[in-house]
Amino acid sequence: MNNLAPSYQTRVQKRTIILAFLFFLWFLVLTLRLIELQVIEHRRLHEAVTRQSQYERSIVPERGAIYDRHGQILARSLPAPAVCLIPGDDDLPAELFARAERLKNIVNLSEKDLQKIKSRIESKENYIYIKRKIGWDQAERISRLNLKNIYVQRENRRFYPLNSLAAHVLGGVNVDGEGQSGVELQYNARLEGVKGLSLILRDANKRRYDWEILKEPESGQDLVLTLDETIQYIAERELEKAVREHEASWGTVLISHPASGEILAMATCPTYDPNDYPPSPFELARNRAIQENFEPGSMFKIVTAAAAREAGAVGFNEHFDCSEGKIRVAGWTISDHKKMGILTFSEVIIHSSNVGTIKVGQRVGQDNLYRMIQDFRFGQKTGLDLPGEENGIFHPLPEWSRTSIAAHSIGYEISVTGAQILQAMNIIANRGVLIPFRIARTSLDPTGFSPGPADAGVRIISERTASELTSRVFEGVVTDGTGQAAQVDGFSVAGKTGTARRLDPELGVYLASRHLASFVGFVPADRPVLSMVVVLDEPKYSLQYGGQVAAPVFREIARRVLLYLRQTPQFDPNTKTVTAQLRSQERP
Repeated sequence: MNNLAPSYQTRVQKRTIILAFLFFLWFLVLTLRLIELQVIEHRRLHEAVTRQSQYERSIVPERGAIYDRHGQILARSLPAPAVCLIPGDDDLPAELFARAERLKNIVNLSEKDLQKIKSRIESKENYIYIKRKIGWDQAERISRLNLKNIYVQRENRRFYPLNSLAAHVLGGVNVDGEGQSGVELQYNARLEGVKGLSLILRDANKRRYDWEILKEPESGQDLVLTLDETIQYIAERELEKAVREHEASWGTVLISHPASGEILAMATCPTYDPNDYPPSPFELARNRAIQENFEPGSMFKIVTAAAAREAGAVGFNEHFDCSEGKIRVAGWTISDHKKMGILTFSEVIIHSSNVGTIKVGQRVGQDNLYRMIQDFRFGQKTGLDLPGEENGIFHPLPEWSRTSIAAHSIGYEISVTGAQILQAMNIIANRGVLIPFRIARTSLDPTGFSPGPADAGVRIISERTASELTSRVFEGVVTDGTGQAAQVDGFSVAGKTGTARRLDPELGVYLASRHLASFVGFVPADRPVLSMVVVLDEPKYSLQYGGQVAAPVFREIARRVLLYLRQTPQFDPNTKTVTAQLRSQERP
């Protein structure tokens, strides 16, 4: 027995050592695992738990309102509910989709909408919109259903109380309230404000049980436009009437206050309702006043006349033989709408003789004409604070051909926008100075009509040239020439008609049956309160000339706007008629 005792004792000791060692190893592994979990993997695990128990969502701030110059609301943000689905860990995709599908008829979900929702459920997204910008009655019906995982959230929607009025200036926003076009896009950073941040807390089954605001949103700033809601309404109604009457493809009207460069109205027809943005077809969102290039035709004779006088190439009483009614330049025959005989320089422009104007352009010369077109800022944006403005098309001098002087003189081989041609006429109205356009104001104009201070202008032509062209040419266009339909009772009007044949892009020829009719002018001629360009594309029937189609639109808009602005007539209309007749007889 005594011999066995040491052996037994040894075995016990060995077993004890082994157990102690195993316990030490187990403790070491446990300690290392704890170190791994608590130190090495702490951040990753903490983030994983955090993702399961809470998540952050941005809070969209209230978007700034947009006003016209007198404080009329053109766009604002209103509360609007949205319905969403927040899945839990124990929810099967089929069950979640079935709950969303129960809302199909309440919020008018299409099959395409349902497929998108199903796809997002299968992708295990944490937050799924079912429908946004729904009505409060729809939100109430959804809340009464008390469906698991379905929540109604409060958001904002953009509201345009005057519907389609000034649609192309305002533009529109997407479902997230972000500007997509017009001033909504141009001034998006100012209007949208700064987003806030909220923390959504969820239980173990990923069901929301609480939330808190981490950062309050900052509302966007309001925006005041130079537009006058009443003038905009007048422009849109008269334009729409003309487009309908003449069955034109489209039309545009742009009205400004020449001395300040403020845009008072900007209309395009057909139009759209920004409450349902984007429009369908999206082509309706195209702002034709700044985004449509076209050959201006005879309106461009403004530039030719200015170049001739600035270069000293012609005198007002200098005569040009237009008796043949046509002229041939490098194999290209250009005709007048009728034979006109011998005309003075003034009469060439007043009666819009292509033959006479080409002869004037040839007298001016290629370099002088090209330089004047550049000086008038064609081929570049006007700088109007709206997105998407076109540059127009003005070819460099080395690309000019033997017909280019003739073509440019009468408004071909060059494409412009309505804004560019109005800017050119404003140079005449402002006695030779270019004042940049603008669509935004710094403050309201609550009473009367008080244009804001103008930006520093740039002199383009001499004051004498502009003044003489106004009194001796462009007033004559309206009293005696092609623009007589633009006469406004009691006021002197200066302007220029335009009729351009449309080019068939496939055939490469100008079509005698398709025209772009236009008129640009200002009133009163001696102290302009407003300037305006009217463009109608492809009017149908027998009336297709600018003087027949566009000039009457100018007259009606100008007449109503001057009455609205309470402008005192300059003279009795009957007296003016006698004066015009005497002036016509006395003209050398």
